[in-house]
Parts: sequence; structure tokens; C-alpha cells
Amino acid sequence: MKITVLGATGSAGRRIVAEALSRGHDVTAVARNASIDLPRGVHFRIGNASVCDDVAQLAKDQDVVISAIRPSRGREGTVTETTKALLRGMRKTNARLLVLGGAANLVVPGSGGTRVIDDPNYLPTDLRHIGQASLDQLEACQTETEVDWVYLSPSASFNPGKRTGNYRTGTNELLVDSDGISELSMEDAAVALLDEAERPKHHRSQFTVGY
Repeated sequence: MKITVLGATGSAGRRIVAEALSRGHDVTAVARNASIDLPRGVHFRIGNASVCDDVAQLAKDQDVVISAIRPSRGREGTVTETTKALLRGMRKTNARLLVLGGAANLVVPGSGGTRVIDDPNYLPTDLRHIGQASLDQLEACQTETEVDWVYLSPSASFNPGKRTGNYRTGTNELLVDSDGISELSMEDAAVALLDEAERPKHHRSQFTVGY
């Protein structure tokens, strides 16, 4: 399978590249500049996901495009326009789009409908603007009717860790353990994304992954 990873220089992006490569896929990593250290066997291209013509060229002849783009600190609000440009570019291709997003819109179990963005136990109030950016990103995807997109919401705690290969999936409710902890390693998010790429189960919809 031919897979292109946008945001390949980020913490999550690097792990997605490594996971795809370990499964024997033809992997292309995309970044805005050439200063990137990649595993052997990975193709590299320069491109900008906020430019729809760039996206169309990057996705040409690919089976799957995985977006792990994260805006720089203080520029979280740009994610909406970037996502819209990404979707416009993808319309010109036949590739499937997998977006690694955020957990902000997930409903906290047993809360009567409270979302993560409104629960300081899972999202501190000083980070609410980041949660809002992920909400806007998801809404941009939900208005798209041409591209075969999927939006993965990780757990509330989402950091580099270990690859266990084990995870649970859900739809729009936050996954928590018996102690109310919601977490997922970036390594296992990469596993979940590649599992979805290889065995599609979701189309134009959101799903979540956690332990």
C-alpha cells in the first residue's frame, strides 16, 4: 500500500511513519523543509498541507494519506483553514484520508453529556483553546461529503510511550479505565491508524482509541 504521512516530523508523525514502514508499506514522509531525519526506505517530499495544490500532488497515486499535522504553539487557530485546504486538495485524488485529531469533543462517560473540552479534569482551562482547535478541525471534516475521510480522536492523555499493539475503540465517548484515567501512547495510535488503513471500518466518521 502507498501511504503518505503529512506532519511526518512531529512526535506522532514519526511514529506513524515507523509503524507503516515496519508493515512493509511504501511510505512517503512530507515536511515543509528538507531538514528531516528519516528511517531508511522512506521517501521524502517537501510540501505544505495548507496549500491544496500541494496536497493534490502529494496524494496523487497514493492509497492513503495520514495527517498528523499539529500547528505551532500560539497558532492553533490555523488548523481549521489548513484542514479545509487539505480536504480541497484530497478531492482531486482517489486517496483515503486519515486525520489524527484531538479528544475535545468526546463525551465524558457518566457525565450526562459533558464533553472533554468542558471538563477541567481532562482538559485544563488554560489549554481550552487547543481543544477548540480540534473541535473546529473535526467540524471541517464533517462538512466534507466527497473525500473518504476518517477522524481519529485519541485519549485525553496522549504522549510518546510504548507500543503495546493493544487498544480499545469507541465512537464519540471518551475511553477510560476503571480509575477514570484516559490515556493512549502515540505508538499505539500509530498502530490503530495503520490497522484502519489496512482494514477500513470507518468512513466519513470519527472514532476514538484508548486503553
